Amino acid sequence: MEVLRPQLITIDGRNYRKNPIQEKIYQHEEDGDFYQDSMDYSDEPCDAYEVEQTPQGFRATVSAPSLLYKHIVGKRGDTKKKIETETKTSINIPKPGQEGEIVITGQHRNGVLSARTRIDVLLDTFRRRQPFTHFLAFFLNEVEVQERFLKFQEEVLEKCSMDRGVDSSIFQNPKKLHLTIGMLVLLSEQEIQQTCEILQRCKEDFINDLSGGRALEAEMAGIEYMNDDPGMVDVLYAKVHMKDGSNRLQELVDRVLERFQASGLIVKEWNSVKLHATVMNTLFRKDPNVV
Repeated sequence: MEVLRPQLITIDGRNYRKNPIQEKIYQHEEDGDFYQDSMDYSDEPCDAYEVEQTPQGFRATVSAPSLLYKHIVGKRGDTKKKIETETKTSINIPKPGQEGEIVITGQHRNGVLSARTRIDVLLDTFRRRQPFTHFLAFFLNEVEVQERFLKFQEEVLEKCSMDRGVDSSIFQNPKKLHLTIGMLVLLSEQEIQQTCEILQRCKEDFINDLSGGRALEAEMAGIEYMNDDPGMVDVLYAKVHMKDGSNRLQELVDRVLERFQASGLIVKEWNSVKLHATVMNTLFRKDPNVV
């Protein structure tokens, strides 16, 4: 690990270092097993969390999809016991398959905050390991666009069919042409509903203003490839920009991305969306459903 540049995890607007110490990977993770001592959790109090004072002490809740509960429980319950022992708290987790809140209680506020921080880091870590389930995109499958794309495909195959790796299987399905904003891991119906609500708020807060209440007119023109070596290209994409030359489309997708990053539904890996529409991808050869 680069000591001076540790991996950072952003939770509720706060940055935490992820300091690997020792990683023990158990088999049969689907049974709820989890390596212990995999990271050194930060115990600093975080004022971003809401902690309720009760007659018995302090209480905090964590919303999480049931699919991730097993990672908080750990192998034979060891992860949960470890957090409870070191933070002097009690952690109540809904039964497998039941949606609900993880409830943390304790006599000391800092202990409850520490347990909450550790649980959030665990949830973030294992969410990153889940395969993508959904993606945000604008579809670019107007009839005229599809026709021109098929013309492009025909010309490429006519001129390059003898070149290594070029065949019809690596072209995008014209009905699936799209402009990707971001990839999501949605693990419950509640998270799907949350996504819909965020999109509706985006529409009300800035999309209507940026678009002027009308459809944005964009065009696909020019092609680029994803890496620096032309001899090792796997993805070819069409560049997308506004017909009027403005930056409105870029601003719109960047602000949508920012909202979803703030919600935690999209992992923050970059600050801006690369406007592009994939037209050729060697992965299509193996799986035509790749986006």
